[in-house]
Amino acid sequence: MATRVKRSTMGEAQQMLELLNSLGGTIFRQLLWQRASDLDLTYAQSQVLFRLAEHPGSHMGEVAKAFGVTLPAVTHIVDRLEEKGLVTRGDHPADRRVYVLDLTRAGKALVEELEAIRRRGMERVLARMAADDRRRVLTGLEALVDAAESASSDDARAPRGRRASA
Repeated sequence: MATRVKRSTMGEAQQMLELLNSLGGTIFRQLLWQRASDLDLTYAQSQVLFRLAEHPGSHMGEVAKAFGVTLPAVTHIVDRLEEKGLVTRGDHPADRRVYVLDLTRAGKALVEELEAIRRRGMERVLARMAADDRRRVLTGLEALVDAAESASSDDARAPRGRRASA
């Protein structure tokens, strides 16, 4: 029985990944990155801006961990954002080796603009769907996020070197 369930979820996992990748390439995302491109803003830089909007005062190490990249990689991204006047790097009150990151007024305005572009694009997509379909998609996505958070919590509790059994 477990093998049949595993095969079934493998196919569903592949289909889900393909659908999410397809959704990511839709027109509203292209519009968002077109505006970012106009500003000479890379995808990684825009993601750091979105992260700092959600988590102001983050440390460089926290940002690196959130994206699964090295501290030097984040430092390079932050250097560029600082040069563009979008991010400030301040001293941590308790540890002078740690930098605290915040958006500047221009950085906040840019994030708001990019969020508005993204939201308008999604509204155009959703307007093409029936209300029942929209509700089903939202319910399904909420369940997907809940399951992902649960799996992430299980992985964090599993002893190092061993994976939790499925």
